Amino acid sequence: MATESAGSTEYLTKTAPLADSAVADSLASRWDPSPVKATTYSFPSMEPLRFVEYPRNHLLMPLRKDILHRAVVYEGDKTRQGSASTKWRDDVHGSGRKLHQQKGTGKARVGDRKSPIRKGGGVAHGPHPRDFSSGLPRKIYDQAWRIALSYRYKRGQLIIIDDEIAMPGDATPHLLREIFKINRWGREFGRSTLITDRRDDDLFAAVEEVGEHARILDRDDVDVKDLLETGRLIVEKQALDRILAHHSKDLNSTPAKATY
Repeated sequence: MATESAGSTEYLTKTAPLADSAVADSLASRWDPSPVKATTYSFPSMEPLRFVEYPRNHLLMPLRKDILHRAVVYEGDKTRQGSASTKWRDDVHGSGRKLHQQKGTGKARVGDRKSPIRKGGGVAHGPHPRDFSSGLPRKIYDQAWRIALSYRYKRGQLIIIDDEIAMPGDATPHLLREIFKINRWGREFGRSTLITDRRDDDLFAAVEEVGEHARILDRDDVDVKDLLETGRLIVEKQALDRILAHHSKDLNSTPAKATY
């Protein structure tokens, strides 16, 4: 699995405990400008193939739980439909005639049949269509992606597949279960999230049959929350590179370089 090759970043918090992530990244690059190295593997044999290098502000970001929380809430708010709708008394079909006279009946005053206190009447203060989405600066959201990937990398939970996540044509779900069992990726170890650069219907169907051990997502369907939900990420290198490129527009970044 991908491992951290650079030294610990604890000195950043010791010398600058109040510095924000931007200052910490600047200090880290000044003191240790060496890139981050990660190992790529072949799938499903998991044979190590080569080292690839990424900038430190891509896979060695300091952990910021507050930014991750803001990103997850932002994504959740965007998915809320806000389509709940009820009818107020003006929207209910019926007559507006007053049911009883105001006084002299010995009963409380009443309105028409569309009153909210009557069966079949309107709903008082009920929900109406609304937009639940909240705002988050693009720069903060991009940082959340890189922080989540950095968290996985530093814990050895980012497994980069050099080419594609693909199974032999005659592969069975039993073979896939064995792969997860041998590599300790299954349910007993927190399940796994597979991320591909393009959708392969046969692969998706195979992984869905062993859903208790893993889930699989296309790169376009991944959110920050998906990067944090399971025990590890198994991602194609091309998908990882495109994710980092898309969420690093605030940086003067360079593409990953391969070393053999």
